[in-house]
Amino acid sequence: MSAGRILVVDDDPQIRRVMRVTLTGQSYEVDDATTGETALERLRERRFDLVLLDINMPGMGGIETCRAIRQHSDIAIIMLTVRDHEADTVQALDAGADDYVTKPFKSSELSARIRAALRRSPSTQGPPSPQLILGEVAIDFAARQITTANGTLERLRPKEFELLRYLVIHANKAVSHRELLQAIWGPDYGEQVDYLRVVVNQLRKKIERKPSSPVYLLTEPWVGYRLSIPPEHKGPRIRA
Repeated sequence: MSAGRILVVDDDPQIRRVMRVTLTGQSYEVDDATTGETALERLRERRFDLVLLDINMPGMGGIETCRAIRQHSDIAIIMLTVRDHEADTVQALDAGADDYVTKPFKSSELSARIRAALRRSPSTQGPPSPQLILGEVAIDFAARQITTANGTLERLRPKEFELLRYLVIHANKAVSHRELLQAIWGPDYGEQVDYLRVVVNQLRKKIERKPSSPVYLLTEPWVGYRLSIPPEHKGPRIRA
């Protein structure tokens, strides 16, 4: 029985070969691509559950490829890189990646990241309640999109959706960084606060009139975040 379909995107043939052997041995179906352009073609031709995407590739790089995938798909994406810089992490997450792994990595670490990403993929989550109104912003959880104050539609990326959903469930309560990280990325997370900051910033740009001065998605200093929902704006609530 297949554990899932994974597309490996890397211009290094040795990496692709090792990935294929390792992942096939764990019952995953594996296909690969050497460029971002080829990866997009593969994704149009076949359904995959997860993409392992190298950040540094000739031609269409990993960041650009990730953004292109996110325009049409909520598939789980893990970025791979040889550098361990916070700026790279932020750039990858801001492009829509779910996680970020630095080469060289242990196969056990990558396997754990893959399992966590697949557990949190949109297809594994139950149906949420229809809408939440925050001032002039309407959030449609079923469609995973937001109608902004000026009437434009903004798509909710997978982690944005999960974070917003969790905060609505715990509305008007301070939720710690650790709790949010473990709820959204999995039990092995808890210290990667930079992951959380990126997604919070993305969400604020979509739900706040002035993201730099938020009135709904609030920072609780030294603790975490709180979604402030005035009683008159609550509307339908999401089930836990």
